[in-house]
Amino acid sequence: MKILANDLKRQYDLYAPEYEKKALEVLRSGWYILGSEVKSFEREFADYIGTKYCVGVASGLDALWIAFRTLNIGAGDEVIVCANAYIACVMGITINGAAPVFVEPDEYDNIDADKIEEAITPNTKAILAVHLYGQSCDMTKIMDIAGRHGLKVVEDCAQAHGTTWQGKMCGTFGDISCFSFYPTKGLGAFGDAGAVLTDNEEYAEFVRMIRNYGSKVHYQNEVVGANSRLDELQAGLLRVKLTHLNSFNEERCRLAERYNTEIHNPYIRALKTRPGSNNTWHQYEIHSPYRDELIAYLRSFDIGTIIHYPIPPHLSHAYAYLGYKQGDFPITERYANDILSLPFYNGMTEDEQTYVINKLNRFKTAE
Repeated sequence: MKILANDLKRQYDLYAPEYEKKALEVLRSGWYILGSEVKSFEREFADYIGTKYCVGVASGLDALWIAFRTLNIGAGDEVIVCANAYIACVMGITINGAAPVFVEPDEYDNIDADKIEEAITPNTKAILAVHLYGQSCDMTKIMDIAGRHGLKVVEDCAQAHGTTWQGKMCGTFGDISCFSFYPTKGLGAFGDAGAVLTDNEEYAEFVRMIRNYGSKVHYQNEVVGANSRLDELQAGLLRVKLTHLNSFNEERCRLAERYNTEIHNPYIRALKTRPGSNNTWHQYEIHSPYRDELIAYLRSFDIGTIIHYPIPPHLSHAYAYLGYKQGDFPITERYANDILSLPFYNGMTEDEQTYVINKLNRFKTAE
């Protein structure tokens, strides 16, 4: 049996007639940029998350750097971010000239809120709360710290579509929240797409201007903007998927629960779920001190895996100029060396998951 690490076609197959009907509807409309599909999706997604405004953009990375541009965060400013985040989170900060200040993750693989305050300096302007792997950061502590220090909060919800903290939707706590709709996300497009959400009308208007060449009125460019528009086809397809998002999340929760209860191997540790977060399981992550050996073992049985993420941003070549070295963030570096994403996707069959579980439980146990 061959098991892919992720099989996007399975999710497509679940509702193929609906996607194809919408695609033809958009293609036949003759309107492909900033039309009714984008406006409808923006309204529907804002309603789903619980914010006043949603502005569709071209990608999750664009959502991030535009968010910080909107908050006027740039050269000389610092933004606190978890050290084990995907590098796009850091790029969203540095594209604007600001500097990332890294904080180690906690036992739940998200930023350790208890370590944020000691990282604050006179140059700190914001905290980027990255909700990794489908579960929430401790937004109660983060918002308290931000309030006491007068800091802005940006939420990166790229992996937390429908995740809640203390019953409130992630993406509704900060000044601005950013979403990616990359195809592997909980709400995934059929290409690149993203969105910026906020309750602040001025912020929403600024994002709309930036995404469209810095223009509110055609050919009247107020600032240097970007071409970062969510297109009509992706918006239309996302509207279809949004109607199924809750069921997608419920299915992944069932798959995760089975992994949680049936994997019994002392060399494998599942991710802990933070009390207060509902965890929508964007990926199913494990930690193993024998990660690379485990990858090879699973590959021998045609079981695919992915590492999220093998190189922490502070050790990447792109950020060598920041001057960090191996050992500066030992928890982050340990996670990078032992984390692994198991096969996990909507449409995964019971037999496929049984096959994976059986092989995992036999890893090194016969030695």
